[in-house]
Amino acid sequence: MSQSEKSVRRRVLTPSRDPLNTDSLLHLHQYKTQPNGCERAFVRGNKIKWFWAPAFFGFWLLLYVAISIPASHRLPRPLTIQDEAKHPDQFIAERAENNLRELVSLGPRVVGSRQNEMAALKLLSQKMQKIRSGTANDIEVDVQVASGSYVHWSMVNMYQSIQNIVVKISPKGTNSTTYLLVNSHYDSVPAGPGAGDDGSMVATMLEVLRVLAKSDKPLKNPVVFLFNGAEEDGLLGSHAFITQHKWAKYCKAFINLDSCGNGGREILFQSGPNHPWLMKNYRRAIKRPYASTMGEELFQHNFIPSDTDFRIFRDHGSVPGLDMAYTYNGYVYHTRHDRADIFPRGSFQHTGDNLLALVRQIANCPEIEDSSKYAEGHTIYFDVMGWFLVFYTETEGIILNVIVALSAIGICGFAFKLMSDGSGIKLEKILKRVLHTLLVQIVSVVVGAVLPVLLGLFMDAVHLPLSWFSSSWLVLGLYFTTFFFGLAIVPALYFHYTKHDKLPIGQRIQLLLHCHCVLLAILTLILTIYGIRSAFVLMLSCLFYTMGLIINIATNLHSKDVAWIIPHIVCTVPPFLFFAYFSHGFFTTFIPMFGRFGENLNPDLAVAVLSIAVGFLCCGFIIPTLHLFSKSKSIIFGLMGITLLCLVIAMTPVGFPYRPDTNVQRFDVLHTKRTFHDAQNDVRREESGYFIIPQDRRIYTVKDAVINMTIAQLIGADCKKEINCGLPLRWHQTSLWIPSPEPVLGKDLPTVIVLSKKQLSSIKIRYEMELSGPSHMVLFIQPLNGAKVTDWTFHKAPLRLNFKPPYLINLSWGVNREPLKFWLELEKPTGNWNSTTLELGLGGHWTHHKDLLTPNFKKFLDSFPNFVDVTPWPASFESRIY
Repeated sequence: MSQSEKSVRRRVLTPSRDPLNTDSLLHLHQYKTQPNGCERAFVRGNKIKWFWAPAFFGFWLLLYVAISIPASHRLPRPLTIQDEAKHPDQFIAERAENNLRELVSLGPRVVGSRQNEMAALKLLSQKMQKIRSGTANDIEVDVQVASGSYVHWSMVNMYQSIQNIVVKISPKGTNSTTYLLVNSHYDSVPAGPGAGDDGSMVATMLEVLRVLAKSDKPLKNPVVFLFNGAEEDGLLGSHAFITQHKWAKYCKAFINLDSCGNGGREILFQSGPNHPWLMKNYRRAIKRPYASTMGEELFQHNFIPSDTDFRIFRDHGSVPGLDMAYTYNGYVYHTRHDRADIFPRGSFQHTGDNLLALVRQIANCPEIEDSSKYAEGHTIYFDVMGWFLVFYTETEGIILNVIVALSAIGICGFAFKLMSDGSGIKLEKILKRVLHTLLVQIVSVVVGAVLPVLLGLFMDAVHLPLSWFSSSWLVLGLYFTTFFFGLAIVPALYFHYTKHDKLPIGQRIQLLLHCHCVLLAILTLILTIYGIRSAFVLMLSCLFYTMGLIINIATNLHSKDVAWIIPHIVCTVPPFLFFAYFSHGFFTTFIPMFGRFGENLNPDLAVAVLSIAVGFLCCGFIIPTLHLFSKSKSIIFGLMGITLLCLVIAMTPVGFPYRPDTNVQRFDVLHTKRTFHDAQNDVRREESGYFIIPQDRRIYTVKDAVINMTIAQLIGADCKKEINCGLPLRWHQTSLWIPSPEPVLGKDLPTVIVLSKKQLSSIKIRYEMELSGPSHMVLFIQPLNGAKVTDWTFHKAPLRLNFKPPYLINLSWGVNREPLKFWLELEKPTGNWNSTTLELGLGGHWTHHKDLLTPNFKKFLDSFPNFVDVTPWPASFESRIY
């Protein structure tokens, strides 16, 4: 050997017995095994073959279609009258259906109408008499006639002689003063027969009452069934009962039954408040639960344009309770298509079984006897696919959220350490990559959110809102795929421009998923701090991802290029199924509502926001795995291709929102006479016209079809010079006015008579007046020239709380229309009573007098397209100055 050869130092690569001490590049080379048959089919290099991407999308879509959607609509087999012999103590759906058909056959049951005040009362009274015969329990029936007032939203609701039918069923010889209240309303809106809202719940209550009356199973405490005769006019019947009825003070809990749809499953969307024992008993009793804390928070934060009697019992009676309602097929809610023949019999069985079990459970539970002892705070509750209910207190929820969120952050941190050890890259550099990746994920969420929002604004700007109203699958193609594109394209660009990173792509995708988990954990903690109980959905997402991560770490699959995705997918399936189930019910409820949210809301913008939230929740851990496919950028751009395709479809007849009889557009049309007087009581202006109130954004849809619609004018100009814009209802920003021949009004024209005018002091005056008119009126009160209303007959809250004039008094008459005597006291600091002091605006509504529709008005209504549901009635408005 030469001297030069001796001077050369040779390095011999000897495998180490400890893989962790081996050079990382050598380790990857040395331990790389030959792919098996499965890997050869799915994997090329360190990525999944691109042509498996459609199967990947199809897998998640199949889970949604085959499991989540059916779970949302699963109904039990309805029992018929023939089944009663085999099931003597069970709810019979066919009997409830018969009850509904009888009630609906009366027609619309508007407060003050003969159908509501006489026919419905007679029908229900006959039902009670039949139930009372042969019962083993004590049953008392009382017809309540009541008058009163209260403040609801920004107006005073005043009612006179409205009626309720109240039934109490008690064990023989009981002296219990603890009652359970069950409530639904038998009145309806003028637009339709009210089968879903709320005849279905009335029919269900009748059948539950029948079963309890003949059952041998004892009730420990009495149950009061309130058949409420005045809900649609402003929750009047429930207020009359809870503030005035002789049994109200003994009601320690309630179950309220309502509807904003026609069938489906009844959802429990409000509980308590602050009485978790109610949810404990719900969980014990209900075999087919459907409940959501998120629904409760959305409703109570006014995201849903509606209200129920729950508010009245809670606020005016301080009674805790449960609020349940149908939400399916909201397209027919408050329209003429809300018929009995489309109400599913299975829905009766679902609700009837649940209600019967719940009434027995709560009426017999010990907590109801002194519910104040069990007022322990809010609750968090949700059902899992309709199989069982998860329920825990808010305190337990806070603890659980914090533990899961911190554990998720900790385990992700441990995964970062393992990634450093396995790759040979210093932990400091790994953490630097973590910060970069977290920033990329935040930017991707922002970009993903901005794109659907911009699309929603675009759809509205080009007059294509609500294209998904009937074809709801377009929401997925328009807004979800747009969000997914934004969520995926930012990391794709990041990976492309940093493709020489030492970390394999599989590790980098895991890093992206870990950062998404950390982001969710931080959001969970923030929402928990702010008291948002719905934070549980983020907590669940963190929990299941962390479980998958633990499995990957325990099996060492986290170090593999592709195999780690198997535990990840397995642990993503359960939350995906749950979130898809919940979200399907969510969209099934909300999409029909956008047809009645009013003209001021851009529905596509709202749906875009909802899609962002749901997409983030359902697919936040799915979309990043697209980067594990070869040709991933092409796959991601394919998502945008789906959006463009659906955008084209939205421009075709498929994207037209409305369908006759099923998915209708809504308008209220008031054939109105307006009369304005000056200070000398002379008529200064008088006109008649069609006052048109659109219920959604697409007013222009009917422009070319409806008579004289091209000359319709916005009413906004009158708002500067007339009280309440000179309208018999609260002004709507885009309400329209079309001049017309004079309407035919009832003989009971709204009239205000000044009975006396007294000077109480140099700065104070008192008017005593008498008001008479139809069963539905509104009174607007506007002080003038520095005057101020200091006292009046009506509810004092608007004066005490300094409501801004004009004050609105909504008046509803029931069985008796005696004139209303009232007084007003006004104060003028200047003491100058020579100038005008007061202006009154008086609106009258003949909502249940179809015989008053004139031939011209009927011709105008007939000109609306067949996909429009119009609610028409004659109305008047008159202003007088004093």
